[in-house]
Amino acid sequence: MLSIVIMNKLTTDLKLLHEATLNNLKSSKANNTLRAYKSDFKDFGAFCTKHGLNSLPTEPKIVSIYLTHLSKNFKISTIRRRLVSISMVHKLKGHYLDTKHPIITENLLGIKRVKGSFQKGKKPILINHLKSIVNVIDKQKVEEIKKLRDRSIILVGFGGGFRRTELISIDHEDLEFVPEGLKINIKKSKTDQLGEGMIKGLPYFTNEIYCPVSSLKKWIEISKVKSGPIFRRFSKGSILTDKRLTDQSVVLLMKKYLNLAGIENKNFAGHSLRAGFATVAAESGADERSIMAMTGHKTTQMVRRYIREANIFKNNALNKIKI
Repeated sequence: MLSIVIMNKLTTDLKLLHEATLNNLKSSKANNTLRAYKSDFKDFGAFCTKHGLNSLPTEPKIVSIYLTHLSKNFKISTIRRRLVSISMVHKLKGHYLDTKHPIITENLLGIKRVKGSFQKGKKPILINHLKSIVNVIDKQKVEEIKKLRDRSIILVGFGGGFRRTELISIDHEDLEFVPEGLKINIKKSKTDQLGEGMIKGLPYFTNEIYCPVSSLKKWIEISKVKSGPIFRRFSKGSILTDKRLTDQSVVLLMKKYLNLAGIENKNFAGHSLRAGFATVAAESGADERSIMAMTGHKTTQMVRRYIREANIFKNNALNKIKI
């Protein structure tokens, strides 16, 4: 009898530990990341259902067939992301999937060779774009408070090399104005899942019109925001609410003002502000460490790509040829 009680307790304890482990796995990922996993896996599930295959748990052969299916219409980066999503959903549900199985890795290698691995990213916001956006905002026939909010979002987003989620997450408590400029405490970001945080420093610009620090100061003064979200929504009648802007709002604002400035906005996205900062900094001679210190990149791969693209004409061998 005692042994049965002990076994039942052990089974209960293991079940609780298993549930706690799954919760830890979920907590290790940001909510946006979990939503992306679920969305990707939903497509995989639909594919499996259509062809009478098991999606959870599944096996490497089925995953490999699915990746081949994707290769007809998607980039290699999207295909890899789908594979990660399928793997993570299996882990979160307590199943094992060998994503390193040769039938998957060799198939991916073949797909990469057929499609090529070059990825054309979204266009960066460069200095001429930045000035055009700010100039067109200032010309709008709307309340000054709206113009100050929008120009501050664009200038701070560019000046700090922010991801859009980081930008809209800034609270009044995260700001510290100092004689040199502005310190912004970033509580958590995509590459900082543990929430260790970082501080970005934005110095004053010589040209006050395009200075993110000066613009933000004016926005805080006119908006009278003293706590909580810095960048907020307006309700009807240009009344400022206490509701935080969404990350999608940043994209929509940027595209709106690019369009008003007469600039084709199709290939610009939320990432364009961050990419723009890195590209312009590289063009101006900033080294990769300085760029990474501002953008928060954890690896040099992407930053070096920005530097290469920024210097494509500066260090061009064709410049040595005299015709």
